[in-house]
Amino acid sequence: MALNPQILIWARETAGLSVDEAAHVLGFKDTRDHTAAERLQAMEDGRAEPSRSVLLKMAHAYHRSLLVFYLSEPPRKGDRGEDFRRPPGLQIPEYDPTLDALIRDVRGRQSIVKDLLEQTELRKVDFVASVTMAVQPAELAQRIADRLGFSLAEFRQQSTPQTAFSYLREKVEESGVFVLLLGNLGSYHTNIPSGVFRGYAIADPLAPFIVVNDQDAHVAWSFTVLHELTHLWLGATGISDGSIGTQLESYCNRVAGEMLLPEHEMNELRFLSRATLRETVEAVAQFASRRRISRAMVAYKLQRVNIISLARWQELDKHYADEWIAAQAQRPSRDNNEGGPSYYVVKRHRLGHALLELVKNSLAEGFLTHTKAGQVLGVKPRNVDPLVYMAGMRAS
Repeated sequence: MALNPQILIWARETAGLSVDEAAHVLGFKDTRDHTAAERLQAMEDGRAEPSRSVLLKMAHAYHRSLLVFYLSEPPRKGDRGEDFRRPPGLQIPEYDPTLDALIRDVRGRQSIVKDLLEQTELRKVDFVASVTMAVQPAELAQRIADRLGFSLAEFRQQSTPQTAFSYLREKVEESGVFVLLLGNLGSYHTNIPSGVFRGYAIADPLAPFIVVNDQDAHVAWSFTVLHELTHLWLGATGISDGSIGTQLESYCNRVAGEMLLPEHEMNELRFLSRATLRETVEAVAQFASRRRISRAMVAYKLQRVNIISLARWQELDKHYADEWIAAQAQRPSRDNNEGGPSYYVVKRHRLGHALLELVKNSLAEGFLTHTKAGQVLGVKPRNVDPLVYMAGMRAS
């Protein structure tokens, strides 16, 4: 079957690679007659036919399924929702091919999950697309807390931000939402910085999904989950970066903020209106730690309730960003250390209990093959059973 050369061009360009860059990634070499780039250009011009081994390399390098290269024409962009990372009228954030591949992967997983749930005839999640922004943020925060059975006191009683997140995640998953921790394509080489995206929501009433970028600080995960959960209540599918540039994002931030830090508690920090930067940094750190939330969230709320100025908030924001960059620079040495949880423990944590239980039950009932289960879980078929049937293990 002859390939449409336009598919090769489309796959390379949507991967964010130039001809020269792609030729290098594919391992093409210069010869006496042609450069590596010229060899790839000949394939894209239709003057040369790529072998199956070359197509396999392209599928890997471009983050595409091999079957895509046999389509008659480039596929149209799928419905992945809105990009909430830009204020109206401003430039779209720079295209990120790894993020695009991650969103495709999540949409594929969600599609399989939805098909499974349709077979089981489960009821739809009633709160998806049930409200508008006409509802006051504090009122919606209370509705969400009541629906989840979420206790702020219990959240704060957890020993660490990670265990606080696990408590919240369990409540959200019990409401019918799948919560995944995904920040790469399965390898640290494809890590997506939190500055590119922090969360993604699929507001499907049968199989609602929330994705949290696990490359972000652990202490920020709970806020992101609640921000994306607010997207679900509004029926808004799309990708977020935690910015306040749009009305919708600001609204979701306010709802999530009210759930984790009710506005009346900010009175405790009124003295910061006359404090130095150093005094503010220290006070915010102690205040945030007791509540298992991020310092950045406290700083944002301080500015929103006019306890600190916009200039002081910007100073704090830069301070936290600089600290985060410095901490990230130390990660490679820590990642190379021996020890730590096993591959399967980490994988289960990222996938969540709800998704693992659905796959386990669907396998037992014959609704799902190991190949499809591998697609949903992001593992090879041979790794499905060890992952799903780990004795005594519960994803948190």
